[in-house]
Amino acid sequence: MKNLKSYILVTALLSLAACKKTFLDTEDVTSATEQNFYKTPNDAWKAQVGVYDGLQRIWSGGFALPVAATIMSDEAFGGGGNADGFGIQMMDEFDKLRSPSDQDLFGDSWGLYYKAIYRANMLLSHLDGVNWGENATLRNTYEAETRFIRAYCYFDMVRLWGNVPLITKATTDNVPQANPDDVYKLITDDLKFAAANLAATSYGSQDPSTRGRVTKWAAEALLGRVFLYYTGYYNKPDLVGQVSKAQALAYLEDVITNGGFGLVDKFANLWPAASLNNYVGEDNKETVFAIKYTYTSDWNGNVDGNTWMVMYGIRIQSIYPYGMGWGAATISPKLWNAFAPNDSRRSASIISINDEKLDFQNIKDQREYTGYTIKKYSPMADEAGRSLAEKMGGTSFMISQFQDYVSIRYADVLLMAAELGAGNAQKYFDDVRKRAYGAAFVQLPVNQANIMNERKLEFAAEGIRYWDLLRQGINVAAAAIAESTTVQNGGVNTTKTILASKVVETKGLVQIPNTQITLSNNVLKQNAGW
Repeated sequence: MKNLKSYILVTALLSLAACKKTFLDTEDVTSATEQNFYKTPNDAWKAQVGVYDGLQRIWSGGFALPVAATIMSDEAFGGGGNADGFGIQMMDEFDKLRSPSDQDLFGDSWGLYYKAIYRANMLLSHLDGVNWGENATLRNTYEAETRFIRAYCYFDMVRLWGNVPLITKATTDNVPQANPDDVYKLITDDLKFAAANLAATSYGSQDPSTRGRVTKWAAEALLGRVFLYYTGYYNKPDLVGQVSKAQALAYLEDVITNGGFGLVDKFANLWPAASLNNYVGEDNKETVFAIKYTYTSDWNGNVDGNTWMVMYGIRIQSIYPYGMGWGAATISPKLWNAFAPNDSRRSASIISINDEKLDFQNIKDQREYTGYTIKKYSPMADEAGRSLAEKMGGTSFMISQFQDYVSIRYADVLLMAAELGAGNAQKYFDDVRKRAYGAAFVQLPVNQANIMNERKLEFAAEGIRYWDLLRQGINVAAAAIAESTTVQNGGVNTTKTILASKVVETKGLVQIPNTQITLSNNVLKQNAGW
C-alpha cells in the first residue's frame, strides 16, 4: 500500500546518535559517525529516508498542525473529554487564562520539527562528501528533495510561532529567533531549488513505486501557497523579493499544464470514511503531495502511524464505519450550515450524528458537543466495532491509523491559480464547483470573495482554512473566528465564547513552549498574548 517506506530508520546513522539536551532538543551525531557514514550513494539514500521519516514524525506528539489549525479556525471547537484539562480550549480561544498551567502545549511539536530539520541539515552538509561516481545526477535530486522537506517544516513553524530560530547546519548553539523574512528567504530558496532540480515527470508517467517522494510539482505548488500566505499575512507585494505574483502564478500554471494531475470524479471518493468501497486510494491523480503513514507503529519507538487522527474519532465509541477516538475538533454548526444542501462536499466532509442516525452514547463524556465531527480524517472500524488499524495488524487504534495526510490537492492548485488571476481562472473555479454540485451546478463569477468561500467548503477540516483566514488580515480572521454560541458540555447546554480581541492580541500565533524559553536562558521570547 505504501510506495515510499519512509518508516525505515536510518540505522547506520541514527543508532549511533547520542541525544544531547539543548534548547532545541535535537539529535547530536558523533564525529566518528560523520566521518564514516556519508560515503556512498547508498549511505545518502539511507540518510534521505531518515529525512522523510523525520517529516513523518513531526506531528507524532503535541498538537499536530492539521488538528491545531482546524480548531483555531472558525471550523471547529476544541472538544475532547468533559473531564479533561482545558489546554485545547486555551488554544481554541486564544486565551492563556483558560489553562494557565499549560505552558508547553506545543512543546513536543517544537522538538519534533527541529529534529526533522536537523536530519535535513545533516544530509545537506555531507552531500559533497559522498562518492557519487556514475550516480552524480542523483546529488541534485537528493538535495532538492531534502530542501523541500526543510522548507515544508520551516513554513509550518513560521506560521505557527511566527518567530523561530533559523538553523541551517547542525549546531548546539543557543540560537535566537530570526526575523520571519529570513526564514521565508530560506523557504523560498529551498523550494526554488527543488522546483528547478527535480525532473518534470508527469503524474501519469511516474513510477508508482516512487510515489510519495517529493516532486517538481509539489515544490511549485508549495511555492504558490507560501507566496499567498506571506504576501497576505505580512501585507507585502511579493515573496521576500524573490518571487513575484506573476512568477507564483507561473509555477502553478506549470503544475496545471504539465503535471498530469486531475480532479477525482466524485469528491466523496477522496476520503475513506466518506466512500467505503468507492475510495480511490492513496496517490490518486489529485494528490500533489502527501505525508505518508502506515499501521506498523509500536510502543518501542517505531513511529509510522498517523497518530493525530485519533483526536478526531467519535468520543470513546465506534459506530460503523467510524472508529473511536478522543472527540476533539467538534465541528461548528456554522460550517455545516455554510454548505448548500446539494453540495456533495457537506456529507463527505462532516459526520452529522443526527442525519446519519448514529447512536452516540457518550454525550456525558463529551465536551463542546455540537452533533458534528470530522469525516475526512475519521478513524474507521468494522461492523463489529473493531478498529481497522488494529484489524490490519496495528498495535493500537491510538497510534496505528494509516491514512495519509494529503497536504496539497490539485483542487488547491486550481483555486490558487484562479486567485492569482490566471487567464483560465473562471474555468479553474468552475471545475472545482462542478464536481461539488454535479447537475445542480450554477456558475458564479470568479472573484476573491467567491474563491475564499469556495476554499472554505472545498478544504473543510483539512488544516487549510485557518491560514486562509490569517492571510486576509488578522482583523478579518478574528471576526470570522469570534463567536458566542451554545454547546453541550457533558450533555448540559453551555455558552462557548471566543473573543476577537484575543485572536488579534496573539496575531494568530501559538505559544512558544515555555520549556524552550527556559532552556534558552530566555534568549527565546514569548509571543504576544501568551
